[in-house]
Order: sequence, then structure tokens, then C-alpha cells
Amino acid sequence: MRVVRFYFDVISPYVWLAWTQVPAIEARTGARFELEPVLFAGLLGAHGNKGPAEIAPKRVHMLHDVARWAMTLKRPYAGPPAHPFNPLKAQRMCAALEDAGERRRLAGALIVGTWEKGLDLMDDAVLRAIADDAGLDGAALLAATTEPAVKERLRANTERALAEGVFGVPSFLVDAELFWGSDRLVFVEAYLEGRLPVDKAEIEARLARPRAADRRNV
Repeated sequence: MRVVRFYFDVISPYVWLAWTQVPAIEARTGARFELEPVLFAGLLGAHGNKGPAEIAPKRVHMLHDVARWAMTLKRPYAGPPAHPFNPLKAQRMCAALEDAGERRRLAGALIVGTWEKGLDLMDDAVLRAIADDAGLDGAALLAATTEPAVKERLRANTERALAEGVFGVPSFLVDAELFWGSDRLVFVEAYLEGRLPVDKAEIEARLARPRAADRRNV
């Protein structure tokens, strides 16, 4: 079975939009998406970027864009009570689960919980209830968010993602091919089915071209 590593952070609405499409892609391709929690803030910081919700015009565009996608995909869209919000505990709860199936179940419940149901993932009681409803021990997972080993696992996931060239979420790694964005799932599926031939030598040749300009004071 082909495995797609799905790097996610519940803070991103595009992670939600991607998640809604995963089961159908798995059914069509026979592949399996494994959800790996990372910290979007860590990815942004490593590359000196800001998140779309931190830039006023981008935030406006993003909220319109997500609403359009939700309508297109026929998904209920409530959105979290505040955005951006701090996803750290939610991400650590996912990182605490070593079993890929359990981690996927919790991640999916958290993603749908905030983006479709409007639940507050900064509220401990909400986090605990979501985990319990997913058939997991919410109290134990919440307690695990303070454990050094769990904190380190989330940091290590983020560092591994950075080493693999990840700069945003959602990102999908298949073999050594990296795809970024919920709207790139069409390429993920095409790659899985062998319909996306890529001339690596041609890409490397383009990358070897020199930079001709740089912005100042950036």
C-alpha cells in the first residue's frame, strides 16, 4: 500500500478542506494517508514567513476563499470562534498518539470539530470531549500535552518536515515528491496513479538558473 504523509496543523482551514477529500482519494487509489502533526508557526518561523491570517488582506481573501471551497465541496462551515488561535495543545494531543490509526481518528475529529462545528480548540474541556467522543482517553491525552517526550515528538515532526522541504500546511509527501496545498490533491492522486511524469533534470536545470534581482530590506 502506498503511504502519503499528510503534514497538518488544525489551525489551517486548508488542512480541513484537504481532510474532507482524503477518504475518496484513498478509495480510488488504494493509498493510505498518515496524519503527522507539525506546528505551522514553527514552519513559518523557520522560513521567516507570516501566516495568511497575520496579513490583513490575505486574511480577508482566505475567509472568502474557504467559504467558496466549503460550498463547492458541500461541507458545513462554521469556523473556529477565533482565528488565528493557539493549536499547540491539540497538536500535542495528536503527537501523543503513537498508533497511526488513533492519531488519524483524533486529528480528523479535531479538524472537523473546529472547522465544521465551530468548537474552540483552546478550551481543555472541548479537547477532552472531542477525544472521548473519538473513543480515546481525553483526560490522559490532555495530561500528555505537558510531557517532555510529547513536546519533543511534535518538535521532531516539525524538524523532519522542514528537512523534507515543507514550508506550509497541508503538505503531502509521497515517496520523495512533496505537494503543498489542498488544491494540489489532484496532483497527489495523479502521482499515485502514475499519471504525473516529471522531468527532474529539466527542473534541476531551471533551479540552476541565477537570481537576477532581490528585494531590499526583506
